[in-house]
Amino acid sequence: MQGKKDAPPLRSDAQRNRERILHVALAELTCSADVPLSSIAKKAGVGQGTFYRNFPSREALVLEVYRYEMQQVADAAPQLLETRAPEQALREWMDRLAQFAMAKVGLADAMRKATSAPGGPAKPGHGPLSEAVALLIEANEEAGTIRPGVTPEDFILAIAGLWQIDPRGDWQARAGRLLDLVMDGLRAGAPGR
Repeated sequence: MQGKKDAPPLRSDAQRNRERILHVALAELTCSADVPLSSIAKKAGVGQGTFYRNFPSREALVLEVYRYEMQQVADAAPQLLETRAPEQALREWMDRLAQFAMAKVGLADAMRKATSAPGGPAKPGHGPLSEAVALLIEANEEAGTIRPGVTPEDFILAIAGLWQIDPRGDWQARAGRLLDLVMDGLRAGAPGR
């Protein structure tokens, strides 16, 4: 995914470089919000010129890492629905969302620094995630596997606890229990139960 909607498509090698930078940046920024950009470029195996053509500033990089990861999670929803039953697709997607939430916690300091400067960029919205949730909810309502009337906003509020879990602890077990509780709540009153 490119950061600009009107930009021409990137060549395949340029797209691979961009994605490699984003993957390395996610790992590095999750560990330290102040990691030098030159270190990210070196670990991604790209030169400074390539790096700065893609990301002219730290803020641009941080925001694009966040957007890219959010889009990857959102894009997983239709892919899961193609290969799994709606209920299984929803639960697996929730696990991917938990992984994103834990990475986002690590990026929180970098995001705060990138979006807090006066006149700086705004934090991206949750549009792609809300669209993915709506798709999954609709598929599950049609299958009769969740209660009718659940909105994307209801779902996002129900899973908000993900962002309270400490990623340095046993987050996977805690997130799994929380998401199982949410699934149980969604199933309660489902017409197909």
